[in-house]
Amino acid sequence: MKQEGMKKICSQSDVFITTAQVFGRPAPRIVTKEMIEVMKPGSVIVDMAVSTGGNVEGSLAEETVIQNGVTIVGLSNLPGEVAFDASLVYGNNLFNLIEEYWDSENKKFDFDITDEILSGCWLLTKAI
Repeated sequence: MKQEGMKKICSQSDVFITTAQVFGRPAPRIVTKEMIEVMKPGSVIVDMAVSTGGNVEGSLAEETVIQNGVTIVGLSNLPGEVAFDASLVYGNNLFNLIEEYWDSENKKFDFDITDEILSGCWLLTKAI
């Protein structure tokens, strides 16, 4: 029954990401060849458990394969793949936050902890 339910979910999915791993054992097989066959051509599966055997039948570590028109991406270290972009986005966000509250005339930050944005960012006040 679980297999049929998964097959139905796969047939309705454009993107499917798997991450299931069990410490000290091979990753469980979640997506089978039969499930991939019912997916729409152009769909993408990302197998993030590929380094421990993979959750997707046919996935290969650090490779992208196409099976029945479905792209299967075997990524064992997704954070390492996006670190550069994540750093750019973080730096840009931090720059814009600082620029928003910098008083260039007085050359100091103008923090108002009741400000809608800052109130969500403020962690500590009057710390020793």
